[in-house]
Amino acid sequence: MADNNGLEKTLWATADKLRSNMDAAEYKHVVLGLIFLKYISDAFNDLFVKLGAGQGEYEGADPEDPDEYLANNIFFVPEKARWQSLQDRAKQPEIGKFIDDAMDAIERINPPLKGVLPKIYADPELNKQRLGELIDLIGTIGFNQDGHQAQDLLGRVYEYFLGQFADAEGKKGGQFYTPASIVKLLVRCSSPTMGACTTAAAGAGACSCRAKNLCSTTRGASKTCPSSARNPTRLPCVWPA
Repeated sequence: MADNNGLEKTLWATADKLRSNMDAAEYKHVVLGLIFLKYISDAFNDLFVKLGAGQGEYEGADPEDPDEYLANNIFFVPEKARWQSLQDRAKQPEIGKFIDDAMDAIERINPPLKGVLPKIYADPELNKQRLGELIDLIGTIGFNQDGHQAQDLLGRVYEYFLGQFADAEGKKGGQFYTPASIVKLLVRCSSPTMGACTTAAAGAGACSCRAKNLCSTTRGASKTCPSSARNPTRLPCVWPA
């Protein structure tokens, strides 16, 4: 994704067309759910190819065996729930139901995700033509591209969208997004030690991740955000050291 900012803006412009009479607090789940689905599908496909090749440590592996993915801390994605399958049907009027069914299928085979993924895509208020266009655009994000850390790329796109949703929501936006400038101020005022800035009291996941990043630049730390470790169903955040 060479022009990351350009793609983010294009994604947002398309996503915003979905809003119709829905509040940002509602339709954000539509967009972020699709981005997460693309992320786990890319991770699945990357390992699927390696398992299928059957070389080295993967010799004799079955690419359709969910246990192979569990062993590698990757969510197994059933065939009809895989991104390419959904994108191939993106122009069909039933695309909303296809996505809801895909979310259900992923939750059934991945217990940590049970009750977490949004299943709101069959909502008649959602413009299915726009939904199909958004699927095609999100399909251009390659989370497993060479030169990109998938979780880092996911984090950048995810945070950009949270900021845009907060702007769209107005004064209520702070309920689900804390601007980076506010996080920096909080961290500098509190001068936390490692771990103290990533408790639930630190706020939303993006806030916690930014706080950890600020701490790690001065004290050194692992790259993985503890909010993801505490709750594996949360979108993972990884920041460069």
